[in-house]
Amino acid sequence: MKNYLLNGLEVADFEVDGIDTRDYPEFCDAYIESASVLENGEWRDATDAELDKLNEDGDLIYSCVEDYLY
Repeated sequence: MKNYLLNGLEVADFEVDGIDTRDYPEFCDAYIESASVLENGEWRDATDAELDKLNEDGDLIYSCVEDYLY
């Protein structure tokens, strides 16, 4: 997956959890568990608030699930 912008910061290295293949193709329980944020030239772990915001984007979650499965 290409990198994602959140509040003007680059986000990458998404880790997803809650994937239930019996729920295909919705994967409605999947969520982004962790991600890396590039801030001031250095990568750091996403905060809980940033993860909450990322998890509001259903298309992003689905894309992460596809990357994980395929």
